[in-house]
Amino acid sequence: MTDVLDLAKRLIAAPSVTPATGAVFDALQAMLEPLGFTVHRFVRGSGPAGSDEAPVENLFAIRTGTGPRHIAFAGHLDVVPPGEGWASGAFEPEIRPSPGGDLLYGRGAVDMKGAIACMVAAVADVPADAGTISFIITGDEEGPALHGTRALIDFMRANDHAPDLCLVGEPTSVNRLGDMMKIGRRGSVNMWLTAKGTQGHVAYPHLADNPIPRLVAAMAELDALVLDEGTDWFQPSNLEITDVEVGNPAHNVIPSEARARLSIRFNDLHSGVSLSEKVTAICARNQVDVRPVISGEPFLTPPGDFSAMVSAAVEAETGIAPEPSTSGGTSDARFLRSVCPVIEFGLLNATMHKRDEAVAVADLAVLARIYARIARAALES
Repeated sequence: MTDVLDLAKRLIAAPSVTPATGAVFDALQAMLEPLGFTVHRFVRGSGPAGSDEAPVENLFAIRTGTGPRHIAFAGHLDVVPPGEGWASGAFEPEIRPSPGGDLLYGRGAVDMKGAIACMVAAVADVPADAGTISFIITGDEEGPALHGTRALIDFMRANDHAPDLCLVGEPTSVNRLGDMMKIGRRGSVNMWLTAKGTQGHVAYPHLADNPIPRLVAAMAELDALVLDEGTDWFQPSNLEITDVEVGNPAHNVIPSEARARLSIRFNDLHSGVSLSEKVTAICARNQVDVRPVISGEPFLTPPGDFSAMVSAAVEAETGIAPEPSTSGGTSDARFLRSVCPVIEFGLLNATMHKRDEAVAVADLAVLARIYARIARAALES
């Protein structure tokens, strides 16, 4: 099997703070082409740096086999900013010993350059004639996700490259490699609330209109909502008020505007639209405006052949069966689920987005073997 540790180091060494472009994609392309993949790269977005419309690079690579089946590996090469205080350079991969075995340090080690390295190593161990394998790789998963995987889906549909199954390499394991896979995710909608009034002197309230009580009343009603009690596969939906702002520097002035923000993570009993309508109706009664932004809808890949395939591969290499779960935040699987059944499985998530992010060197080799087993089983099914 191709040296997965070397592949991971090469990817980590290419800085790729979201939105990622350039060198890190060069590195992945150089890994895939010798394995027989045709690599397509394109940039979507034309706005200024730092904006939601900033240019994003995407990569779709495909190796067409004689078998009728097609499995895709999906993920992202962009990473969150490393921050300060690393023991070594965030983009200078370094191996250090630990009581449990050697660790590879670097931003993206687990989220998710390490997993992409495992995917590359895995497909090197799968016969090219077994069937079709593709890579769906974006540089915009950690950012707005407007010009990343959604653009790749447009490309796949335009070129008739839709896979039969898709495995996303997000870090899903919790305590040890293999203990959890994600068969679904909750949806996400964020909403910005604005109550407008009329500025005035606090001693003359009849000449002003204070928007704060209306905003507070709306937030109290929203905070009291019980959206549901959960389902067989999903935890209860939750609404959280995440910001309140007035920005009034004067103690004797009634402000003209008050704002708040809320976030809802929701299960498949709801949709982004239905929740937006519910919140809008409550706010309308309190004369508060709402601007909702739906980040993604919930999805579920019900337990069946695909999850059994993943479970069998994991158990063969680790001796444990992964727990099927829908916990955690969102991922780009929320877009890919419109193309084919999707499951997420990857490395331990304990250090993702943290300073000194690290992956166990031994886990890279095991995950590569798991991915190879899944690919072979998917192409034989």
